[in-house]
Amino acid sequence: MTNPSAATSPQLLRQLNAGLVVRHALTSGPFTAADVMAATGLTRSTALQICDRLAAGGWLAELDDARAAGEYRKGRPARRYRLRPRHGHLVAVDAGLHRIVATVADLTGAELSRAERAVGPETSPRRRGTAVRAAVDAALARSGTTPGTVFVTVLGVPAPVDEAGDSPAGHEFWARMNPGLTGRLDGYGRVVVDNDANLAALAERARGAGQDSASFAALVCGEAFGAGLIVDDRLIRGRGGGAGELRLLDLVTGVGSVAGLATLARDGAAKLLAAGRVPAGSPLARRTAQTVTADDVFAAAAAGDRAALGLARRLGDRLARVVLVLGSLLDLERVIITGALAASVQPVIDRAAATLRDLSPAPAPDLLASPLGDAGVLIGAVERGLTEVRARPLDFAPFS
Repeated sequence: MTNPSAATSPQLLRQLNAGLVVRHALTSGPFTAADVMAATGLTRSTALQICDRLAAGGWLAELDDARAAGEYRKGRPARRYRLRPRHGHLVAVDAGLHRIVATVADLTGAELSRAERAVGPETSPRRRGTAVRAAVDAALARSGTTPGTVFVTVLGVPAPVDEAGDSPAGHEFWARMNPGLTGRLDGYGRVVVDNDANLAALAERARGAGQDSASFAALVCGEAFGAGLIVDDRLIRGRGGGAGELRLLDLVTGVGSVAGLATLARDGAAKLLAAGRVPAGSPLARRTAQTVTADDVFAAAAAGDRAALGLARRLGDRLARVVLVLGSLLDLERVIITGALAASVQPVIDRAAATLRDLSPAPAPDLLASPLGDAGVLIGAVERGLTEVRARPLDFAPFS
């Protein structure tokens, strides 16, 4: 009687070996069989055989040999290969409160195209889902790509998300932000929905201010506070994905709510304008209570405007308490302000850093602005997609 596992074991072994080679290609530049041998432990003949079959299947491209490339002088020149970056694609989506931004990236993480659709707090769940798909389709069209070549689509939303990509029931805002997005993009590869702050944390660890830190928070602080938490080099999610929702801030003296810096700056300036308490020479005086924005406040504070600096000081005192709570709970090394506000809130950060020194005798986390600006969620989504592909690449494009 034939043993089925014995009959298929050579094919299984080839699959395992091919997976090793593809994972090496996904994280390296041009390489030779010797490079594959060193990275995987395969023999030269097996490495060359696998590389040739992967090249025939579209995963790899064979380059000029090492002698032609000027990298080899004596003996038989080594054959050289590299990943075909567009053998598959990644889609990243930042599905925020006011806009949907979708990008298409190749298998190195390089951005190929992007598209944007406007939404708002009152956009219905159905229309939000439609806007997400429209942004993705537009980005794919601009890159000359079809949904069938997408390996992974990763979406970031301002809501807690569980392992299945769903947000907890019973919260109208969360349901509006994540209206079953996992099921809205069937046919666009593996679909992953994650919390936007979690993706921002992955971005900071990969390319931002968290690259040299094992324990930090990526603090989203626009309309509301939320955090992506990296502790001991692991992303902390919690039972239902709500580890960074920061609802405990409702109970913190001097904070009192999860309202973010943009909300508080805008509302604070609007109250001053409505009460006639903004001096005529202030840049804020050129706005009304209905038109003033958080960017107006932070720009005026950076220019030294007294009214705006007063708001920045109050916001800094509040931010310091948020940072102290996070640092005390999790023993963090740093807190990174992420998102579109990161480039403009330095006056608030400076005040918060000074307040931290007064509030805590113990060393507080370092507080700094992200260098990634408003791209953090998209960068993190690409990183999450790359992680999915690198873990089991042949699940996305089989080897035969």
